[in-house]
This record gives sequence, C-alpha cells and structure tokens, in this order.
Amino acid sequence: MPESVSRRGAIASIVATAGVAATGGALLTGGLNGAASGHAGASDAATPATPSPAGLHGVHQPGIATRQQHYAMFAAFDLQTANLPTAKIATNLQQLMTRWTTVAQRLMLGDPPGPIPGNRPDAPAGSGVADGLNPASLTLTFGLGPEVFDLIGQKERRPAHLRPLPAFSTDRLEPAWSGGHLIAQICADDPQVVSHAFRSLRGQAPGLARLRWSQQGFLGTFGGSTPRNLLGQKDGTSNPKPGTPEFDQAVWAADGEPEWFTGGSYLVFRKIRLDLPKWDLAAARDQDLVIGRRRDTGAPLSGGSEFTAVELGKKGPDGRPAIPADAHVALVRAIPMLRRSYNYDYAVQGITEPIIVEHGHANQDDGHLHEHHSGNSHGSYDSGVLFCAYVRDPEAFIRAQRKLAGSDRLNAFVKHTGSAVFAIPPGSQPSEHLAAALSPSG
Repeated sequence: MPESVSRRGAIASIVATAGVAATGGALLTGGLNGAASGHAGASDAATPATPSPAGLHGVHQPGIATRQQHYAMFAAFDLQTANLPTAKIATNLQQLMTRWTTVAQRLMLGDPPGPIPGNRPDAPAGSGVADGLNPASLTLTFGLGPEVFDLIGQKERRPAHLRPLPAFSTDRLEPAWSGGHLIAQICADDPQVVSHAFRSLRGQAPGLARLRWSQQGFLGTFGGSTPRNLLGQKDGTSNPKPGTPEFDQAVWAADGEPEWFTGGSYLVFRKIRLDLPKWDLAAARDQDLVIGRRRDTGAPLSGGSEFTAVELGKKGPDGRPAIPADAHVALVRAIPMLRRSYNYDYAVQGITEPIIVEHGHANQDDGHLHEHHSGNSHGSYDSGVLFCAYVRDPEAFIRAQRKLAGSDRLNAFVKHTGSAVFAIPPGSQPSEHLAAALSPSG
C-alpha cells in the first residue's frame, strides 16, 4: 500500500472490528470484577480464522472498544535522543509513526508489512512467519508517554491528564518493565500473528527508537462466559459495554483536552505478579473473602448471580458483613474504567535446580508434603496479570490504586513490578498518519 494511502487513517482503521465487545481482565486496580455496569465477554471472540475487517479510519483507534482478542503483546519503545536537537527528535517521531501506520494497515488487512528500511537488497521481503495465516482479527493500538511532548518541543499539546503515575506504597517496580516514550498494543486471535506484527514494527524502529520492554499475554476461551484469570476468578464482570453512555464517559477524553486529542483515551499499564503457590494453598472460603465474590459463579458474597449488584451493607449468617470492608471488590467498585487486561505465565525464571518449599501440611491423597516452587535467590516464579485500563482520566486509576495499596486483602498475594501510562491518540483521518496532528504544521 503506498504511503499516500491513509497514513493517519490507517491506525484507527479497524474501529468497527468484529463483534464490538470489551471485557478485560479486571484484576487489581479497577477491581477484579469491580467498576461500572454492563458486560461483554472476551470469550465471545471469533475463531483464529476470522480476518480483520478493512475499515480505513474512524473516531477512535482500534483495540479499545474492539472485542478483546485471545493473545496480546505490549511493547514500549524509547525515541533516540542522544545528542539530537528537539527538531530532529520530532522529525524522527513523525517518520516512525508514518512507518508504523503503513505497516499496521497492511498487517490488519492481511497484507505483507513491506520492506525493512536499510535491509540488504538480497534479504527476504518478510520473515515468513505469518505466511498462510489470515489477520486473525489483528488490531494495533499506539500511545505516547508523558516525556514525548517535551522531547519534541510541544508541551502545549500534551493531553491534560498525561503525567507519570505517582509512587504507591505497595509498588515493587522494576525499571526494565516500566515507562516508555511509545507503546504498541498488538492483539489478535493467533499468537503467531501477534509475534509477526511485533517483529514488523520493531524492524521499522532502528535509528529512530529502541525497544524498552515487551510483555506477552493470553486469555482462555470460555464460550459465552466471562473469562477467568490465573487466580481462577471470573475477570471482567463489571466492565462498561461499548456503545453505551457509561462506556463513553469512562473511556474517551473529555472537555478540557487539546483539540487534537478529541476521541483519544489514556492507557494505564501495570505488570502484576501473582503469588500463585501461596494462593493455591489458601482455603476456598478465604479466597472468596479476599476478592468478595464466589470463585465458582462470580456472584458477590452479598448474594445473587454474577451480575447482581454488590451490597456492601449486607450481613452474613454470622452477623458480620458478607463482603469484608477490605475485600478487593469493596475497595474498587464504581471506579470508571475499561479493563482490557491479559494473563501472563513466564513460569520459573532463572532457576538452575529445583527448590522445594515444604509448607508443612500433608497431602491427603498421597501422604507426602505439599510442594511448590517459589521465588528465591535461584529464580523467580513470574506469572500474573498484564493490567490494562483505558480511562478518560488516569486519576480514576490513581484513586483506585491508593485505596488498594492501603488495605486490600489481595496485597498478600500480589506484587506490582511494572508501570507505565500513555496517551492514546484518537482515530485517524484518511491520508494522514497517527501523529500527523503533532507535526510542526499539524
């Protein structure tokens, strides 16, 4: 596809992607099942054989109100800035977004991504890893970090609520998984399509930007039911439904933003490690009390079914609150946001020999002590949630996280190890790339 065709229009091209519904792993900040009303299950996903539709532009970028796909990769990049004047950094951003726009449009339509700049003349035209695969509902969504607008000399165009997240008392952040000038969210129903798209974007970056971090996630296929996270809990029960006023008010930028940001949003990204060995040893009743919902049905402990409203004042048979005041759902209900999160499971990282932790209770089936691998100096069990919240104002996330950091029962099982926030520009117009509004003449 020639670059003159739908540059800025390319990125937001698949706004009406099949089956508009959004769920998101709702875990940890924003509530495991916690905020606004409405429901649309990620498990309504089409099969991996479903291609992406060929829309070319729209009000919003794809990958937000789009039905949530089964696989994702999040990749953060930093612009090359060493010894470069502001004008050159701004030019490099425009060049990179032009390249990414063209590649994204081609990939979402199932076409080859095009040549890699500076590649050898006799190099293959592409990696070949996606040959024979259709786009599998691929969407690519791009965002800009808080530092970008200073770097390109356009502080006056920074979205009103874009600033680094504050420190939270429970954070154990690792710089290798935090921050970034740019974010690319890549989602599809085929993991190889996701990998191919990532390689295609990365191949356009040398000389302009470098990869800072990347994370891969997945969702199970649950038919028409709400998907479950790695705690076994239904995840996404209370997300607002796309197309409703509740969704629009929670997700899309409001008045007071720069004009160019109309139709945009904010993405809060958090990598949250779960202590699964410890969780798996907790009693079933204790697990329910931590969350405030029944694991089997997703119903609130105050009664009813999965989608019954939470009643914090209701008492249980013992006269105590059915939902403890420090239960996860009690702390985060009514926080307006769209969680579009993914599970991740990297298993044990860096371990060279089995480390057995004896928890001191007998397995009733075989009489042996229950054994688990656990994080230690030899390695780290790294599984959890790639928490992604789309919000009108990141302050909604900040309010929720501060409440959780203060008293959430779930804190005993989680560790926040990565953190970033990005402004997600609005959808594109025909013949323009995503960052066209930030060009010197934009």
